[in-house]
Amino acid sequence: MIAHSAKATRQDGLSSAPVSCDAGATARRASRPLRIAVGIASAGRPSILLETVDYLAGLPVQPQRLIVCVPANDDTAGLADRLDVEVILGSRGLTSQRNSIIRAAAADTDILIFLDDDFIPAATFLARMAAVFAANPDVAIATGEVLADGVLIGGLDMSKALQVLHTAGEGSERVTDVYNAYGCNMAVRLAPVLKHALTFDEQLPLYGWLEDVDFSRSIARYGRSVRVEGARGVHLGVRSGRQPGQRLGYSQVANPVYLIRKGTMSKGRAIAQIGRNILANASGIVFNDRLVDRWGRLHGNWLALIDLLASRAAPSRILEFGNPPSRAPSPPIATKRR
Repeated sequence: MIAHSAKATRQDGLSSAPVSCDAGATARRASRPLRIAVGIASAGRPSILLETVDYLAGLPVQPQRLIVCVPANDDTAGLADRLDVEVILGSRGLTSQRNSIIRAAAADTDILIFLDDDFIPAATFLARMAAVFAANPDVAIATGEVLADGVLIGGLDMSKALQVLHTAGEGSERVTDVYNAYGCNMAVRLAPVLKHALTFDEQLPLYGWLEDVDFSRSIARYGRSVRVEGARGVHLGVRSGRQPGQRLGYSQVANPVYLIRKGTMSKGRAIAQIGRNILANASGIVFNDRLVDRWGRLHGNWLALIDLLASRAAPSRILEFGNPPSRAPSPPIATKRR
């Protein structure tokens, strides 16, 4: 079902047009084992990316393809001459880079597994995901079980991640329905993506806050969104390559409002999300939280609320912000925060 395939490094010269998925192609894919690709979007963290790719290359089960999308060659230190990785260039931004990966994988991939550049899957992760998709044709998107999330505790290193995975064991094989996949590990069936020309919304720039919710709810119209407990991994939450907190704070308000208008996030869920974000940033200031830039985030929250009252709030507004010095780092494009 899953095999190793060596690929050469190449540039992303692919068209941005949707790739068709006709009935004949669907029938041919149904008659053979699922082909699996892993896609990683990364920017500004070459050493972390290399460490993760090296780890993936050592797993006993390999995908047919490993596709890495970066905005510049400098982001791929150590990967340029490797035959087990395809490196493509794409416009900076998590949503744009993931769309580039979809286009690169479309011709010969059934299941595309998006991993953050600091997500460390267990040895059985790929096999568990492949088994779920093979046994459940109605599953359109799946997310695994995150045993530890460094985003919540200031970051983890590789040795700690391996320790967590070693002590965790196999886990159950239960599959349950969920509202959305968690973007640090998100497996997608490409047939509905191609048939319905689904893409990650590039109106959510840079780190694409809530892009996983938006994409999950879009594809959920065509199949189930599930959580696979036995597909385990650790999210390092490495604190480098970060954006100023003001940008994330603005996104914490503007992006949920945008998704309400788009119809991919319920009003109640979005309002609750915004409220939790503002409360977390305010309480973080009160309790002197040094893990993240709470001052910058709260300032961004208020800027977005002001823009909302003035009817000019939009996710893309963060591109207009400069890079003022912040009191602590904030998330990189490939890190999910909740």
